[in-house]
Amino acid sequence: MFQVWYVFQFDNNIHKADMAQEAENKDIDQYHYSKNLDNAVQYLSFALGREEYGVDILRVQEIRSWEPVSRIPNVPCYEKGVVNLRGSIVPILDLRERFNLSKAEYTPLTVVVVLQTGDSNKPRIMGVVVDSVSDVISVDKTEIQGAPDFGTKVSNEFINGLVSVNERMVMLLDVDKLLKLEDLDQVES
Repeated sequence: MFQVWYVFQFDNNIHKADMAQEAENKDIDQYHYSKNLDNAVQYLSFALGREEYGVDILRVQEIRSWEPVSRIPNVPCYEKGVVNLRGSIVPILDLRERFNLSKAEYTPLTVVVVLQTGDSNKPRIMGVVVDSVSDVISVDKTEIQGAPDFGTKVSNEFINGLVSVNERMVMLLDVDKLLKLEDLDQVES
């Protein structure tokens, strides 16, 4: 009986040592977590085909399931039309077509990410059709790499940067450039 108690006592001491080490690790993790928060930015990631993209989470107003749009004549093919979103008319753009990717049928997984663009003095709301939403990713600003230069034949004007998250490459998009606000400003003038 003494040996059983001794083993229990020994296991208990190991357990206490493990708990102390775990608490120390939590303190270290908490330090790194709070330190990383200073450099952290969050992106909503989504899929277009087999590629993954991200937009600044602070620009996302909401995520909606696909619904038919009212078509507008004489607009580029990637501009699908408009929807009424709680009394506001919201233009809807198909990112697959905007990026010259192959067309895909809209499915129950197809979603519209409603984004706020422009500055605080003149905000605009626009929706972009994507294949599916993946998740919200937190990225250390120092880990974001610049957009690669492919020369003059390939445009990377919409890409703010690239980041590797869990062994997958995510292209971070510039919302204002993506939605061509300067073109809209010229039309409104």
